[in-house]
Amino acid sequence: MYPPKPEPTYPPTMALPPTTGIPVSSANQYFAPTGPAAFQVHSQEPVPWSTGLCDCFDDCGNCCLTCCCPCITFGQIAEIADKGSTSCGVSGALYALVMWVTGCPCLYSCFYRSKLRAQYSLQESPCNDCLVHCFCESCALCQEYRELKRRGFNMAIGWRANVERQGQGQGQGATLPPGIQGGMSR
Repeated sequence: MYPPKPEPTYPPTMALPPTTGIPVSSANQYFAPTGPAAFQVHSQEPVPWSTGLCDCFDDCGNCCLTCCCPCITFGQIAEIADKGSTSCGVSGALYALVMWVTGCPCLYSCFYRSKLRAQYSLQESPCNDCLVHCFCESCALCQEYRELKRRGFNMAIGWRANVERQGQGQGQGATLPPGIQGGMSR
């Protein structure tokens, strides 16, 4: 009486959206072409952080540095999270400025925790990113630093040197911009 139901497939396929110039992927999905007119959607489940919020004994040196001068640790994290678009020095200086003007640097740093979680599909734990930074600023920065370090980044050398060390971005999905050859000529 009724036509047979098609078998559900995983991942579900969807028609190619019209070309608008607006990116179609989000932090929790990516699209892989399967044919000329279809994409597959894969949902990524959030994974836990590689260390706990209070596991500072894993890296006592960074813990001490973060307690004394959190702007340095934040600058290193921000440079990697921004994939080199901002330098460690600029990000650290902005963090120090926000801390000096407002007394609450978590207003700035919590956005980078959210950015890291989106990039690496990490769980929002133990609570909201802003609350973690508001009540445990140093612990949150140390946890983010340890996460990046365990993912293969050498935090002391910055984004560009990490990309070069990893073979022009293989392994992290990053690319460097092409070098500029010379000025314009006629």
